[in-house]
Amino acid sequence: MVNRLTGKTEVTLDEKGRISLPVSLRKLLGDAELIIKPSDYKKEKCLWVFPENVYKAKLDDIEKNTDIFSEKDRIVRRRYFNYKDVEIDKAGRIPIPQSYREDAGLTKDCLVIGAGDNIEIWDKETYCRYYSESDDDFVSASEDIAVKLKNNKGGNKE
Repeated sequence: MVNRLTGKTEVTLDEKGRISLPVSLRKLLGDAELIIKPSDYKKEKCLWVFPENVYKAKLDDIEKNTDIFSEKDRIVRRRYFNYKDVEIDKAGRIPIPQSYREDAGLTKDCLVIGAGDNIEIWDKETYCRYYSESDDDFVSASEDIAVKLKNNKGGNKE
């Protein structure tokens, strides 16, 4: 497992459709192969970047828990198995496929955000709007997590 990927860095999408990953993230990723895909949640118009081993472990779980003969399961499989392998070049850049740049609405000014076991790539303006519009959802989710953490802490006492 890769160390937690954290931070938020402004980056520029170059004319060849590449972004430079921050040095701090590159150090944590090392020589990991990467997987890039559009977020499966249209409200979150961004791209997900995972170390290959992390994402493929998630795919194994999805494959084990879905059935090709179920329409709902096929929908899930189509979304999660829609990805591309990318490599970090010697300059620390990764290529963003054109269709993925369009899906995420990426322009020149982007953000690279560490999100634990993955990285998110956002158009800067889109992220700023999303961030301000999701404040109520964040507060509610944080409260739910606080209850879970409290319950787990209490449940572990002997």
